[in-house]
Amino acid sequence: MSLGPNVYDAEPIPEEAREIVEQLLSSGDLFRYTAPGNAPVTLLEREFAEMLGAKYALAVASCSAALFLSLKALNLPRDAKVLIPAFTFAAVPSSIVHADCKPVLVECNDNYRIDLDDFHAKIETADAVMISHMRGHTSDMDAIKAACDAKGIPLIEDAAHSLGTVWDGQNIGTIGKIGCFSFQSYKLLNAGEGGIMITDDPEIMARAVIMSGAYEHNWAKHNPQRDNALSAEFAKWQNQLPLYNTRLSNMSAVLVRPQLKEVPRRVADGRRNHDYTAARLETSPHLTVPAKLDKELRAPDSLQFNLVDFSREEALAFQSAAKARGVSVQVFGLSTDNARAFWNWQFLGETPDLPKTREMLSKACDTRLPARLTEEDCDFIADALLAAAGEVKGVRVAAE
Repeated sequence: MSLGPNVYDAEPIPEEAREIVEQLLSSGDLFRYTAPGNAPVTLLEREFAEMLGAKYALAVASCSAALFLSLKALNLPRDAKVLIPAFTFAAVPSSIVHADCKPVLVECNDNYRIDLDDFHAKIETADAVMISHMRGHTSDMDAIKAACDAKGIPLIEDAAHSLGTVWDGQNIGTIGKIGCFSFQSYKLLNAGEGGIMITDDPEIMARAVIMSGAYEHNWAKHNPQRDNALSAEFAKWQNQLPLYNTRLSNMSAVLVRPQLKEVPRRVADGRRNHDYTAARLETSPHLTVPAKLDKELRAPDSLQFNLVDFSREEALAFQSAAKARGVSVQVFGLSTDNARAFWNWQFLGETPDLPKTREMLSKACDTRLPARLTEEDCDFIADALLAAAGEVKGVRVAAE
C-alpha cells in the first residue's frame, strides 16, 4: 500500500499560547469563573464575536452543547418540531432529542444541500429550523431565512464545518437567530474539544449563559463591558433555569485564542486546496464535484464528490483501490455504522423514507483535505482517486 500525505494531524498550536499554558499550569487556574474578570474564556468570547460581527458569544464544551443550549435558550415547548437536513452528523438530531424536541428530517439533493420543495412542505408544521452547513456546503440561505421569517420561527445555524464561509457578503453563523461552531481538532480552530454559539439577542444569550453553568452571579463575568440589555435579561432569568454545566475551560480558550488570527489564512489555503483538487477530479467522467451556489464563498477543510454510475460493488471496490494507493475515502452510505447516514440514527426510532438523500449518500464520497497540505500533497490525493476510479471502471489513467 502506498503511503499518502498525513491528513489527520492538525496544525501546531501557535507558539504564543505556550507561555500562557505554562502560567495556567503553574496557577491551576483552569476554571473560567475563578478570575474576577477577563478570564481567557471571556476574552475568547469577546474576540470571536468581534471576528464574526455578532453582539454576543458563549463558549461551551462542544458544538453539540451549543446546539442543545440554543434550543433551550429559545424556550421551545416540549416535543417542538425542529427541521434539520437529513444529511448531517448524528450529533445534530441528538442535540434536539436532548432538548426534548423532535427532529424532522428534510431531504437533501445530489449537491448535498437541502431540498427546498421538501423543506417548504415540512416547515408548515415546524417550530424551528436547525440548518447544518454539512461539510461546509451551504444551502440557499435566502430561501431558508425568508421561509423562517414568514412563519415567525427561529433559525439556528449549525456551522461546525463552516467557520469562514460567507453567504452573499454575510458571515455564516450570523444569518439565523443563533450560530454554533466547533473547536474539535478536525475543525478550523482546534481546542481538541469545544464549541461556541453567537447571537445578537440578549435574552437568548442570558438564558444560554445561565444554563451553561453560570451559577449564582457568575453571569456578570459574561458582561464585562456592561451591556444594559444583557444585564436586564440576566437579572430576569437568575435562578429561573436549570444548570447543565457545559462550560469551556480556560486551557481550551488559551489554545484557541492565538489561532483566531490564522483564520483568514487557513480559509484561503483550504479553499485553494479544495478547488485545485476538485478541478483535477472533474477531468474524470467517473467523478464529479458539485458546484458551490452563486452566493456562497466556501471555507472547505475536506473534499466531497460523487461517483458517476457506480454499482454498490464498484463503489466499495473504489474505496479499497484508493486505500491501496494511500488515500482514505469513504462513501457515506456504504460505510458500516456511518454516523452521517440517517438510517443509523436508531435513537430516533423509525426513520422516514428519504429516497433522495439515501440515493445521494450511496454515491457521495468524503476525503480529508486540510488547509496545511501542499499542492504536491493534493496531486497525490487526486492521482490516487483518479487512478482508483479508472481501475474500477477498467480505464487506464495516465497518472499511473
